[in-house]
Amino acid sequence: MALRDLRLFPPELLSNAAMALADANAVRRGVPVLNLMERAGRAVADAVPFRAPVAVLCGPGNNGGDGYVAARCLAAEGLDVSVFTDHPPKSGSPAAEMAARARCTAHPLADFRPHAGMIVIDALYGAGLTRAIEGEAAAAIARTSKSGAFIVAVDVPSGLSGDTGLATGPVLPADRTVTFFRTKAGHWLQPGRHLCGTLILAQIGLEAVDMPVDPADLQLWLNGPWLWRSAVPEPGPEVHKFRKGHILAISGPEFRTGAARLAALAALHAGAGLVTVAGNAAALRVHAAHLSAIMLAEIEQRDAEDNDLRALLTKSRFSAALIGPAAGIGPETKRKLAILLEAGLPAVIDADAISALGGLPEWLAARNRAGAVLTPHAGEFIRLFGPDITGSKVETTRAAARRSGCVVVHKGPDTVIAAPDGRAAINTTGGAELATAGSGDVLAGIIAAHLSAGLPPFEAAAAGVFRHAEAGRRLGPGLTADLLAIALPPLRAA
Repeated sequence: MALRDLRLFPPELLSNAAMALADANAVRRGVPVLNLMERAGRAVADAVPFRAPVAVLCGPGNNGGDGYVAARCLAAEGLDVSVFTDHPPKSGSPAAEMAARARCTAHPLADFRPHAGMIVIDALYGAGLTRAIEGEAAAAIARTSKSGAFIVAVDVPSGLSGDTGLATGPVLPADRTVTFFRTKAGHWLQPGRHLCGTLILAQIGLEAVDMPVDPADLQLWLNGPWLWRSAVPEPGPEVHKFRKGHILAISGPEFRTGAARLAALAALHAGAGLVTVAGNAAALRVHAAHLSAIMLAEIEQRDAEDNDLRALLTKSRFSAALIGPAAGIGPETKRKLAILLEAGLPAVIDADAISALGGLPEWLAARNRAGAVLTPHAGEFIRLFGPDITGSKVETTRAAARRSGCVVVHKGPDTVIAAPDGRAAINTTGGAELATAGSGDVLAGIIAAHLSAGLPPFEAAAAGVFRHAEAGRRLGPGLTADLLAIALPPLRAA
């Protein structure tokens, strides 16, 4: 999703429980539930993109009520509309009232035969479904999925959890999904984001009601500038390179220097005042052939105490550290990481440094005093935290942040950033163009630059993920990691 599209959505993501509370608050303040349902159904009808025969699949609950409203509105516009259901709404419910107002015959769902060229409105089940869809509804989903019909989902595609973005069983993929008031995590986490198609947010009268007040329900956001704008320091006439931050990047061995170099260059382009790459003499000779604006420092592995690294930290003014890109997964990497953390440096821990921890996130929690950011992809995440952390990607990333005491950037097409205090954000702007060698090294360098400038770890990570994704969007397919760094939008502009 492009930056311009992201601005269409409020940043707060609500859980199913919080959304139910918002509905209840509205009713308590005098907004009739039938009015909310009427507006929701009309919004669904407005999302129908072309004139064609329409089949509305209605479940027994409020989603079905929205479907009956949409059917009535579309029939009033002269479209050929049919309604199908396997369970009528409960007598006396708002959905039953809307079914009566629709004045249409509801056919058995078993008789529904979808085909290409028609429009199907999926109003079977909503975001709170926790069981697998079975019976006639499951059979109708299977037929519709293969039909070539254009599908408009109400709230979420039936069978998709609004909280997790995971399927509870059979799911009906949508071409468009119309949801209301605020989006949910399930709209943005994979596979939910793909299954929802184009997402449309409609306001139906809840916006005049207070947001749910439980802080636990306001700890998840779409990633965007609203999360870090206030933390970005104002540049002034007194700014000098040390105030912008000095980053120490640990290099890999002689024939694995490229990853650290990409990260170091990204850190410089992202705003760091100085960057020093530290490694053994053989590695530095390779770096010296490529680097001009980045300094080099020799740290030979002469003994198990890493005295060269300790001496470098003592005599130089570093404000952040970066370790991991092609650093090696042996004990020496873990030892260097311990020294950086003991020195009180905020650190980005990436790639090999994650694997070198050997599945011991508590080791990090005991040593992370200045604020560290972990940047695992899915495989590294499992290696460090094990398979026992289960749930949605937001839930697993939050659990990982608590266990490690670090901000965790759980990378992927739906990158999640989480802090130990429970704050989390889902990034929505990245695309497949970022799936290229070295892309993660560049991200690590960007985050390190933000840490060196004084941004808190959560804000530094969120801003880094966003800028990285926006650079990828600007460059498009065919980009290479070395181009990403020079395409970064300025931090304040982002």
